[in-house]
Amino acid sequence: MNTLKSVFTCTDPNLLPVLEELKRREPIFHTPEFGTSRADFEKATAPEYWETGASGRRYSREFILNDLEKHPPVDAASVGWQSHDHAVRQLGSNTYLMTYTLRQLDRITRRATIWQKTNEGWRILYHQGTIVSAEEDDHIGKPAEK
Repeated sequence: MNTLKSVFTCTDPNLLPVLEELKRREPIFHTPEFGTSRADFEKATAPEYWETGASGRRYSREFILNDLEKHPPVDAASVGWQSHDHAVRQLGSNTYLMTYTLRQLDRITRRATIWQKTNEGWRILYHQGTIVSAEEDDHIGKPAEK
């Protein structure tokens, strides 16, 4: 099948099982199936975890954990958030970049999460959300064939 795929959503076929596993875990902190307590969020994030918010502000793991404890996150599915254009790229041994677009009612963001597979399960190393100001993407070419 010779289907033109966007470079932004292309996932190596060998990584499709990883893509499916990680899709279930996103958006991070908003999937109750993977935890709702501080202990759950601590387990899900690496000790060196940090993130960049949509505003560009950087947040430490401790700040995020404290904020989640004070303001429990909403369940993405129950409030109608929708994600699409999921893709995964392997960055190194057991380390993956998950990207997707998230629609939160009228707000659209591009999301990027770096995940690591450990003996204890998946954990997050880094996360970033960027507000979409233009719905169009650059579609100059397609990824090189392997």
